Amino acid sequence: MSQSNTVLTGCLMPEATTGCLAPIDKDGLEKLIAAGKADPKVIKTLKCKTVAEGRFRHANYIRNLAPYIVDEPPGLLGDDTAPNPSEASLAALGSCLAVGLHANAVHRGWTVRKLELQLEGDLNITAVWGTGDVSEKPVGFTDVRVKVEMECDGVPKEDVDALISHVTKWSPVANTFVRPVNLEVALA
Repeated sequence: MSQSNTVLTGCLMPEATTGCLAPIDKDGLEKLIAAGKADPKVIKTLKCKTVAEGRFRHANYIRNLAPYIVDEPPGLLGDDTAPNPSEASLAALGSCLAVGLHANAVHRGWTVRKLELQLEGDLNITAVWGTGDVSEKPVGFTDVRVKVEMECDGVPKEDVDALISHVTKWSPVANTFVRPVNLEVALA
């Protein structure tokens, strides 16, 4: 076994600045950064086709990937085969923040040993999609909490805290959670 693949704390050490995480292409990252700076007003439209399969199970078709399934738990009359829409939104937030943390750490030359996010959100579901108690109340998450476990070689806690704040500010999904978004829903 070569020194660059020495087992250290239960994981193989890749030849990159990402520690135990799978390495990302730092040159590719720098090209993305340069492209963003060269044309900061570019807008990309993302698409998803959602198809109801039965009860509350839905297949979501994104790009040419296998369907991403969303379902409801038995308490909400689903088959419990996949995350529900609200859970999927927490997963999207956690993944977006994790991508930003990882990319920014690599950009700074940090070695990331561990990156885990624990997310939880509070919501009132008594309106039952508009068929239950429809009295005035907040609909959707009222509070979301994210706890980040991030270990970087030789990086002080204050720097990791500053990175978390920076990434949260620039996360597309976090911004979708905290600011109004123009939403249009209409019959096709």
